[in-house]
Amino acid sequence: MGADAGTEAAVDDDSVDDDSVAVRRSAGDAESSRASRGWWDRNADEYQIEHGGFLGDDRFVWGPEGLDEAEAGLLGPAADLKGLRVLEIGAGAAQCARWLAAQGAHPVALDLSHRQLQHALRIGADIQAQGSAVPEVALVEADAGALPFADGSFDLACSAYGAVPFVADPVRVFREVHRVLRPGGRWVFSVTHPIRWAFPDEPGPEGLSVAASYFDRVPYVEQDERGEAVYVEHHRTLGDRVRDVVTAGFRLEDLVEPEWPAWNTQEWGGWSPLRGGLIPGTAIFVCRRDP
Repeated sequence: MGADAGTEAAVDDDSVDDDSVAVRRSAGDAESSRASRGWWDRNADEYQIEHGGFLGDDRFVWGPEGLDEAEAGLLGPAADLKGLRVLEIGAGAAQCARWLAAQGAHPVALDLSHRQLQHALRIGADIQAQGSAVPEVALVEADAGALPFADGSFDLACSAYGAVPFVADPVRVFREVHRVLRPGGRWVFSVTHPIRWAFPDEPGPEGLSVAASYFDRVPYVEQDERGEAVYVEHHRTLGDRVRDVVTAGFRLEDLVEPEWPAWNTQEWGGWSPLRGGLIPGTAIFVCRRDP
């Protein structure tokens, strides 16, 4: 996954970066983008150390539940991916893109964070040094709201917790994805399940009681002593997400809410076996650009 697990509205102060304060306030496109770039550049090393083992080097995981694309087939049958041009948005260290390349696809891994893409280069180099047959993956550093590609450049686009939860205007991102996809192309993305916004970001019993309004769309912001955002996350209700998809010109084909599997005993931020057995933690939107 290219992004860390999302942050619900009611967040314990211990989860906030050192010397920053958690608030609820508006945050526009530019501020959100700047905060995301800085946060991921600062935290990429720790993120890859903490979650790299779970994510693997060339595995496509849709969320903390551990739903694997090899099992889910949300992008289509693995055999049909061969030869497809695929754009992964918010790719992080390009683990998902590497899995796609192993299926014979031609992926481009795009991320806002320079440091995350340095980890992608490191992992790719390690794999090549080990004599793996997994092809190298093209890496692009860019903002998801201004994709540097020509119209119709890709057959498929995907994102596992990348970019979408952190942008102020998701329709702008979706329209860009729509533009760079060929007619009939599929767009599949996962985000924190919107219902999680109403619960505290805690993996234990304290995270099971509603603490905020599900309908409160004011962004969650961590800001420094000068009041500048260092982390921003935007909440959209489930209905908002559906409307955003349709407004951007896509047809929603499926909405997947992965259940927590018995084999997964790990906690990931506020995601845990306890909570995962009771409330959904991830929502995956399977969309298509009409021919």
